[in-house]
Amino acid sequence: MTEGECLSRLSGLEVHFKPETESRLNELASRSGRATDELVEDALAGYLEEVAEVREMLDSRYDDVKSGSVKPIDGEAFFEDLRHANN
Repeated sequence: MTEGECLSRLSGLEVHFKPETESRLNELASRSGRATDELVEDALAGYLEEVAEVREMLDSRYDDVKSGSVKPIDGEAFFEDLRHANN
């Protein structure tokens, strides 16, 4: 554990928080009446779901580009064209 980090235990899992993060977590737990482990579990579950959705979307878009069903565009050229269209 590095200096300035706190250690919390969640069902056998150790999570290292910066003091500021732990303080915010404890404050939210106090204000919401929920246990800190519940809040962390909910936050992590939501984050993992979001990451899985983004990964699925990126995989799908990559497959579309690779198969040729969509054509990639140059980002700089697109924004340059957009700037000219708005002037």
